[in-house]
Amino acid sequence: MSNRRSAGLGADIDGLLLVDKPVDLSSNQVLQQVRLLVAARRAGHTGTLDLKASGLLAICLGRATRLSGWLLDARKRYVAEVALGVSTTTGDAEGEVVERVAVAALDRSRIEAACQGFLGESTQVPPMYSALKRGGRPLYALARAGQEVEREARTICIHELRVLAVEGEGFSFEVSCSKGTYVRTLAEDIGRALGLPAHLAALRRTAVGPHRLEDAVTLPELITAQERGETSRFIRSSDSVLADLPALQLDAADVQRVIHGQPARAAGGGGTGGLRLYAEGGDFLGVGERRADGSIWPRRLLGGGAGADLAL
Repeated sequence: MSNRRSAGLGADIDGLLLVDKPVDLSSNQVLQQVRLLVAARRAGHTGTLDLKASGLLAICLGRATRLSGWLLDARKRYVAEVALGVSTTTGDAEGEVVERVAVAALDRSRIEAACQGFLGESTQVPPMYSALKRGGRPLYALARAGQEVEREARTICIHELRVLAVEGEGFSFEVSCSKGTYVRTLAEDIGRALGLPAHLAALRRTAVGPHRLEDAVTLPELITAQERGETSRFIRSSDSVLADLPALQLDAADVQRVIHGQPARAAGGGGTGGLRLYAEGGDFLGVGERRADGSIWPRRLLGGGAGADLAL
């Protein structure tokens, strides 16, 4: 399926672009640069990275922005560096030092045991220095004004957590976690479990759902491609947003049914869950859902029609 909706002037770009965000640029700054470089009218990223964090920023373009929720909800993977013996106001290296203590020789097995205690589902209180809003204002703005407000604990899940290295007065770990997990808070909590103040020294996101950092393009590479008129080679098709969902092809009659918000009559197969729906010619229609009775219902379609913006 073409990444352009039409060949006319100002035609929108549809698809997915994986970008390696550098430190010292906000996620929105990277998003706006990308939008201009590929001449996309619409673009949205699928999960904010802090200013000092780097790594994978998955950007949906054009009609693919209708699918961004699937990557917002997807598991994320990070590599983090933790400094022990020092806590800060922000939980990372940008904040002012709150506490500093001497750190004895670190025992890797003790650190690994502490990390294992965070596996599975738990609750986490978002930090004040976060982009969450209260009364229309981001929490970090309130924090900078010297205000602290109560935050409701959120349910998160740590799927994997392994220590990579123990060096000097800190260690690094790799984590696979649910959406809404603040790795800064996790770093502080691990330090607390070790009886030490701690903060996040560095963070790099290496995966968003099925997408990996090694497949991402850097901004300098994208700028060079734009100068050569070659940015399209980095834009993946819209259906790649959902690369981990099984595909189902519908006949012409079922295509008409789903675009009008009705269930398809195609054989449902086994199991339940999301599906990538295609027409017989191979055009990607959007996301469907196989239900327990085998019926296939539209959830989010990319084209026009009554079913285009269904979110069942």
